[in-house]
Amino acid sequence: MMNWPDFLSRRLAERQGTSLWRHRQVCHSDGRLLSTADGQYLNFSSNDYLGLSQHPQIIAAWQQGARQYGVGSSGSGHVTGYTAAHHTLEQQLAEWLGYSHALLFISGYAANQGVIAALMEREDSIIADRLSHASLLEAAMHSPAQLRRFLHNDVGSLRQQLAKAGNGKTLVVTEGVFSMDGDSAPLEAIAQQARSTASWLMVDDAHGIGIHGDEGRGSCWMQNIKPEILVITFGKAFGLSGAAVLCDKHTAEYLLQYARHLIYSTSMPPAQAVALSAALRQIRAGEALRQRLRSHIRYFRREAQHLPFALMNSETAIQPLMVGDNERCSALSHRLRQKKVWVNAMLPPTVPPDSARLRITLTANHTQYDIDTLLEALHGSGC
Repeated sequence: MMNWPDFLSRRLAERQGTSLWRHRQVCHSDGRLLSTADGQYLNFSSNDYLGLSQHPQIIAAWQQGARQYGVGSSGSGHVTGYTAAHHTLEQQLAEWLGYSHALLFISGYAANQGVIAALMEREDSIIADRLSHASLLEAAMHSPAQLRRFLHNDVGSLRQQLAKAGNGKTLVVTEGVFSMDGDSAPLEAIAQQARSTASWLMVDDAHGIGIHGDEGRGSCWMQNIKPEILVITFGKAFGLSGAAVLCDKHTAEYLLQYARHLIYSTSMPPAQAVALSAALRQIRAGEALRQRLRSHIRYFRREAQHLPFALMNSETAIQPLMVGDNERCSALSHRLRQKKVWVNAMLPPTVPPDSARLRITLTANHTQYDIDTLLEALHGSGC
């Protein structure tokens, strides 16, 4: 019989010393710069795409919210943790994105897990893009529904999988912008396929919300679709954390009754909800920030054409540089850090086998000089 210490030792030994070994570092970042005990780096791994995590008005809003409400919610939203600040934010999000209801979750992971677990039953089918986020695929695998995956952004493959769905409900799942590839889903065509089979569409737009569309309304707005379930998260362009599910009244009432992640989690601090309302105001008025980010993306892609590793097909803030080999990718990341440039290597199982890449992210807080420094470091590191 395997005992617990032997199990842990064996599994750790399997991974330790390989390129897949993960570790954390204590760091401090203002979005553009990142500091550790080893020094200061230009940060090209942040999801703070608009630089709002350091915005003085958002910081002031959180401080005001803490003075008004305290620093915690003190309970689930179903008990004592649903305040006027939460209610106001939900109403603002619903109005902004054209839905009747928004429900706040403690994280995007919890939102995806909670929605799929609540909605799907044994006779149902989930048809998901094969590169969907781990929170979506894990929720689908743990649900009683049958999971089928369609080829990445391939509408023909989606059509084939929909034809194999059973007699129960069918949920089509995808992302607006994919976190590891940086490419965008063909949402209009996907929505058309879902409608043609009376399926529902669930879109996780964590990396598109705040960046794309009028007033930063995201990928779905930009492609003129309205999925039955839209998940947005606040850890990227909003500069904070948490998530919301946008849906109609009937679905919202159902989730309030059956979504266990919503029912049994302590709700986000009301001060955070106040800060998120302030962040939403900045996003809606933030076209200049979005234009600056788009300018950075165009400049980087143009100047990076001569690198020996291919940039993936992305017009978003996520600009992955495909390397392939795990060891080589990790070594490149290490050499960049020696040049005081922070770019993380993304390795399996986070990405598919043989697709290790440097995941470069650009933000509105960067300058052209910063990007030139990154390009020079990439050229000087064997890229």
